[in-house]
Amino acid sequence: MPEHEAQYEAQVDVAVVGAGLAGLVCAQRLRQAGLRVILLEKSRGLGGRLATRRLAGTCADHGVRCLEVQGALTALLIPKLVEQNLLQPWLTQLTVVEAGQARSAHRACHSAINGLTAVAKWLAADLEIWSGQRLQQIAQAGTRWQLTLEAQNSAAQPPLLASAVVMAIPAPQALTLLEPLAAQLPDLIQAIQEVEFAPCLTVIASYTASAELPPPAVQFLDDANLAWISLESSKGRDPQIPTLIVQSSSAFAVQHLESNDLKSADGLLLHQAVAALNLPRWLEQPAELQVHRWRYGFVSQPLAAQYLSQSKPLPLVCAGDWCGGSNIEAALASGLAAAAETIRLLERSAEPLLEVSSAEFSSLLEQIAQP
Repeated sequence: MPEHEAQYEAQVDVAVVGAGLAGLVCAQRLRQAGLRVILLEKSRGLGGRLATRRLAGTCADHGVRCLEVQGALTALLIPKLVEQNLLQPWLTQLTVVEAGQARSAHRACHSAINGLTAVAKWLAADLEIWSGQRLQQIAQAGTRWQLTLEAQNSAAQPPLLASAVVMAIPAPQALTLLEPLAAQLPDLIQAIQEVEFAPCLTVIASYTASAELPPPAVQFLDDANLAWISLESSKGRDPQIPTLIVQSSSAFAVQHLESNDLKSADGLLLHQAVAALNLPRWLEQPAELQVHRWRYGFVSQPLAAQYLSQSKPLPLVCAGDWCGGSNIEAALASGLAAAAETIRLLERSAEPLLEVSSAEFSSLLEQIAQP
């Protein structure tokens, strides 16, 4: 997985913007079709909300809590990741709190000992990824798109030329980049504007090794401030350093997202989790407390279609978990569909993709798994 910092080749077939699940799957499918693909990611890590925070002696998943079967594609992905020793069963029973009453719910959850970013790294095998590269502008340059980039903590880089572009990033971020092209992309811009995201905040609380924490995971379905709480050290991580993840509701995040003092917000969220579960008060005093701000934490109003595309002035496709759904299954399906549409536009075929093929996804996973 090469990382390029300064020297860029001038031209590629496709530039995929965003290394979340949709972008990774799309880039893999395009690469396996024989196209030269560059995957651009503004951060140093991969996976989007498959995010893992590295802590002293352990780690914590502070975006997606675990992987569960949500449809045909996740039903293929999870066993393959287990086969690759990247995932293992985590919980089969969760505590669900509704109207103040707790009940047990059976779920087939899978976690990763080294964090869920391991899934993204596996999907990124053999891809050419330029990480730490922020896309500043996209413009037409003759028969190709010109992408102006800026590396983190460095000067602007030479533009990248691509015959087609796939925007696999949250809709609001795509909108910001594409609005200067509104006169050329009116229908696409209008469709993106209909998508809505909601924020969330995630608190990461670490305790001393002697601490005894509550049950592994609790799902809050009707709490005004809390979405879920997870005991990360129950995921088989060594050494067993007790770590709690508390993720807020979108309503709580809206109130505190722009706060200059997120430490107060994370302390408040942890306090409310302890109170809601009637847990020992000492849990409000962790050895270390961190907070992560997810500005685009949840897709609250997704697009009906699995992708957006336009052939003029040049091939442009938009994808993500906000296309055709709002979860990991939707992200995988959107990535596959976006790749097929990009190939169609480059080949100038008149036949659009009718549906995502599970067999095609299975083949893609097998090729990634080959040594």
